[in-house]
Amino acid sequence: MMIWIIIGMAVVTAIPRFLPAFIINQAKFPKWVDRWLNAIPYAALGALIFPGIVSVKPEAPQIGVIAALFAILLAWLNVNIIGVVLGAIVAVFLMTL
Repeated sequence: MMIWIIIGMAVVTAIPRFLPAFIINQAKFPKWVDRWLNAIPYAALGALIFPGIVSVKPEAPQIGVIAALFAILLAWLNVNIIGVVLGAIVAVFLMTL
């Protein structure tokens, strides 16, 4: 009996997660809506990352900002994402010595 309850809860949880993905793929939006929807992941990522940047070293928030600028430079130079992350980590490490 318990397994059916777990399966039912999984289905009820999965439906609201998957249904919008299928609806969005079928819908045609105006170009400005598509541009706006494409910008959401970047805005959400920025909102998640920015607090960590300024709190790397609370008494010296400029360290996180400089490391973030270094990471942006590496990304602009088309460095692999692992290289960008490692570059930012090394930059913070070197500035906190």
